[in-house]
Amino acid sequence: MAQYQRLDTKLIHAGEPEPRIAGAVAMPIFQSAMFEYGGEAEYHDITYIRLNNTPNHLVLQKKLAALENAEAALVAGSGMAAITTALLTVLSAGDHLLAQSCLYGGTHDFVTRDLKTFGISYDFIEGNCPDTWAAKLKPNTKAIYVETMSNPLLEVPDLEAVVKFAREHNLVSLIDNTFASPVNFRPPEHGFDLSLHSATKYLNGHSDIVAGVVIGRAHLVERVKHRLDHLGGSLDPHACFLLHRGVKTLGVRVRFQNQSALALAQFLASHPKVVRVNYPGLESHPQHQRARRLFDGFGGMLSFELDGGVRAAERFMKNVRLPICAPSLGGVETLVTRPATTSHSGMSPEDRKRLGITDSLIRVSVGIEAADDLLADFEQALARV
Repeated sequence: MAQYQRLDTKLIHAGEPEPRIAGAVAMPIFQSAMFEYGGEAEYHDITYIRLNNTPNHLVLQKKLAALENAEAALVAGSGMAAITTALLTVLSAGDHLLAQSCLYGGTHDFVTRDLKTFGISYDFIEGNCPDTWAAKLKPNTKAIYVETMSNPLLEVPDLEAVVKFAREHNLVSLIDNTFASPVNFRPPEHGFDLSLHSATKYLNGHSDIVAGVVIGRAHLVERVKHRLDHLGGSLDPHACFLLHRGVKTLGVRVRFQNQSALALAQFLASHPKVVRVNYPGLESHPQHQRARRLFDGFGGMLSFELDGGVRAAERFMKNVRLPICAPSLGGVETLVTRPATTSHSGMSPEDRKRLGITDSLIRVSVGIEAADDLLADFEQALARV
């Protein structure tokens, strides 16, 4: 792993089997549920699909760990499988969690609705107000959870303060790095204990599988694996193969998306029918300087609001020709959605309003279409609003 210094080289070569299996340049699919017993002393070491340790899993996990310069990685059946299993590994009955207030809707629902059934309590914190976090700290607080860029408002919390606070108070620090991807930000390099991804998005990049990833300190990843082994959130070998293949183009995809998203955000910010644009690459973004300092790129995600509210938003989404109106993100095609009706529909209207997620907010996942074509399409759609 040490011989590969650059991310783009790691994407292709890190973790690959040596020697290549039967000379195959592409990693073969080991479509076998079970493998011959090899004298393993530990249950969690027996080679079995549900234990996420077949040849396809192991090669993929080595590559993913290398991308963030981490000790270990683990794949799971979905991003939520990775998130929930990681939280249920570092938290037990009687423990307390600090979590960023604005989160992906599925994570928010798990924290607010499900954790209590496990006897786990929580408090929300404002990601950009580290001076207020200590007031929420309790003797039983065990972990702190944030997102690199919040979904869907693209806020950038004080990530350096999160790591410092976690170390000072002996907390496990967890971060959802899906929006940034390892191209733009690598949490283990900055001291985070666990970095989580919905690999459905940028890591795979082709909108054809659902998968999750846990990356970080080896002893914690091993604990998450043991919990996942029992919860059953395994990733199928064919999905491993597709993720393995998809991640190899991560660098070229994400850097192109960075450029196109910035151009689109700048266009929208100057348009008279647009009242608000959320994108950390804009100088007007409240955490722009932090994003410049920490990130290698500002990502392919943005959100915005139009003058005219929900009706204008729906008209715009109907008028665009290139983007597909669909949930999820991070693929090669541009997607548009209203989070209030998709990713954050499980939240109450009151919670969404409190966080600033209006019913008219449009989230855009910029694909790899030509930027000029996207800009022209957005321009014609806005003209018809």
